[in-house]
Amino acid sequence: MQIQLENLVPVPLKDKILQRSSDVWNRQISFTPSKFIKIKAPSGTGKTTLVHYLYHVRTDYTGQVLVNGKAWTAYSKAAIADMRQTQVSVVFQDLRIFEQLTALENIELKRVMGGQPYCTAEKVTEMASRLNITHVLNQSGKTLSYGERQRVAILRALVQPFQWLLMDEPFSHLDDENAHRAAQLITEECKARHAGFILTDLDDDTRFAYDIHYNL
Repeated sequence: MQIQLENLVPVPLKDKILQRSSDVWNRQISFTPSKFIKIKAPSGTGKTTLVHYLYHVRTDYTGQVLVNGKAWTAYSKAAIADMRQTQVSVVFQDLRIFEQLTALENIELKRVMGGQPYCTAEKVTEMASRLNITHVLNQSGKTLSYGERQRVAILRALVQPFQWLLMDEPFSHLDDENAHRAAQLITEECKARHAGFILTDLDDDTRFAYDIHYNL
C-alpha cells in the first residue's frame, strides 16, 4: 500500500503552517511500504490532523492524499472500509475506546471485523500478557486508566491485518517499562507482516530503529 502526499495543507492551520518550515506540509512525499517512519510534531502543528487525513476521517485540506496512486476522495465508502479492515490500522490519540464494552470486547471488534479472524484468541491473550493488561480484559472500558486504555488501543490495532500502522502519540501515558514492552511488540508484529508504521509524537525517542525522520 503506497501512500503519497501531494502539497497537503490543512485548511484550519493554513496561515500558521505556511509561515514555518515543514518536511511534510505542502511537500511531495512518498511513504515507502515497510518503513518505520517518525514524524516529530510540536504542539499545534497538526500532528493529530495528519493522522486523521492519512486514515481519511477528515478532508478539510488542500492538496491530496494518494493511496496506491489514487486520491482517498476517489474511493468508494466500501473500498475505504475494506482498506481499513485489511491494509491500514490506527491508534488514535483519543484512543476511541467504547466504554460500554469490556477491554476484550473492544479488542475483539477489530479481530473479527473481517469475518475470518486474523489471529487466534490465544494470540490475543499472549499479546495482552506482554502489554501487562491481562488483568483488565474483562473490565468495562469506562473503568480503565488512560494508560490501560492506551495499551488496549495498541493491542486492538495489532489484531487486524495491516500494511501500515498509524500511531498518534501511542505511549504518552505509559511508563518506560510499558512503553518498551509495547514498542517491542509493535516492532515484531510489523516485521512479521512486512508492514510499516507512521508514528507522530512531540519529542525524539529511541524506542524504534526508525528508517526515516520528518519534522512536521
